[in-house]
Amino acid sequence: MNAKSLACRVAVAALLLPMLAQAQNLAIVNGKPVPKARVETLLQQAKRAGQQAGPEVEQQARDQVVLREIFVQEAEKRGIAKSTAYREQMELARQSILIRELFEDYRSKNPVSDAAAKAEYDKFKAAATGTEYRARHILVPTEDEAKKLIAQIKAGGSFEDLAKKNSKDEGSGANGGDLDFAKPDSYVPEFGKAMTALKKGEMTETPVKSQFGFHIIRLEDTREAAFPAFDDVKAQLKQRLEQQAMQQFQDELRSKAKTDYKFAQ
Repeated sequence: MNAKSLACRVAVAALLLPMLAQAQNLAIVNGKPVPKARVETLLQQAKRAGQQAGPEVEQQARDQVVLREIFVQEAEKRGIAKSTAYREQMELARQSILIRELFEDYRSKNPVSDAAAKAEYDKFKAAATGTEYRARHILVPTEDEAKKLIAQIKAGGSFEDLAKKNSKDEGSGANGGDLDFAKPDSYVPEFGKAMTALKKGEMTETPVKSQFGFHIIRLEDTREAAFPAFDDVKAQLKQRLEQQAMQQFQDELRSKAKTDYKFAQ
């Protein structure tokens, strides 16, 4: 390679280096370059927090990176980085970042499979399927009150109106005693047993005693319990299993650690 060729290459490199540096940096603040990589880090944090990275968010991230550099330079100029308070907070920040990355590393290496989510789905579905009952009831403190109300209903009185006026269950009473659809095990055993013994439109002939008082129950309707399709709830199930796995991971680390500290729980 002759001297002229070498000199040409050096000149080209001299021209390209500033351009390459500019491509890697977002800005220069008081002579110090601000790397574009910081913007990507901020955007990744926003993404983890569930924020969508659109043009507006990206511009805010660029502004924030440059502002941070301005403020950091001023803090360093004032000697704040040498203070005890700063060092203590930096240690806490270091721990927080390491812990966050530890959990993120565990999550990425232990993904919840579709098969595991389906098994969880089948378990919930087995517990949720069955017949649901829609009933109305009137709750009163004594058996005599209940018997009088039953007599009034049989004589033509409105179950709904009497529930509004007399039921001690304020929630359903305001709706004419309506309890909406529910499975029998949602209620106390005495109530569930009496309700499932009724046919549509039937009312209990005698008051049903429970720990809350005396009930008059009328069965409005029945239906098979609805359950969402697997694909509709797969994401939620995976998130639930992921949270359970993460909690187990944390508990294992805690149990294996050798420490004389006694946790509150």
